[in-house]
Amino acid sequence: MREMLTGMPWWVKWVAIPVIALVVFGGLIASVVGFVIGLLFKLLVFVALVGGLVFVVRKFMSSAGSRGDW
Repeated sequence: MREMLTGMPWWVKWVAIPVIALVVFGGLIASVVGFVIGLLFKLLVFVALVGGLVFVVRKFMSSAGSRGDW
């Protein structure tokens, strides 16, 4: 492979080959990136919901405990 690319101009190595790779594998790359971003978004929503639930439960438990003392 190295011998094949040795005689090529710089623009073939650094422009044409990456562009061809993006055209061929662009859909695969886009789907993987979309999957990762979707997974991170779902993880963020999960963490926010669990944090909100913990906050509400602690708030409820502290107010219920203070009412029982009176």
